[in-house]
Amino acid sequence: MNVEEWKSQIKRGTLEFGILGLIRAKPRYGYEIIQCLERWPILAAKESTVYPLLRRLMKDGLLSSYWEDSGEGIPPRKYYRLTEAGQNYLERLRQEWAGLVTAIDEICKEGSTDG
Repeated sequence: MNVEEWKSQIKRGTLEFGILGLIRAKPRYGYEIIQCLERWPILAAKESTVYPLLRRLMKDGLLSSYWEDSGEGIPPRKYYRLTEAGQNYLERLRQEWAGLVTAIDEICKEGSTDG
């Protein structure tokens, strides 16, 4: 496996986590989420990835949505927000992520001192 394949695997496993984190901060519409993710190239994703993921998160009860008029001739936008279940799920993901980062840090430190 090369680094690009590894990055692809990491992205697949963390994109949902990143999207939920963005929506936790404030309700967001789909294209806004895509633009936000571009700040972190490893998480940048296309519409064909993000919108199906948003639909699945809604189906799973982690997100709800509402339409908001954008005004000035711009079509209404569908905004997504976390449900209570989504907030709980995100908190569990954050705890698991913290444990994973700690474990990897410890492994890397231990590996550099073994000898």
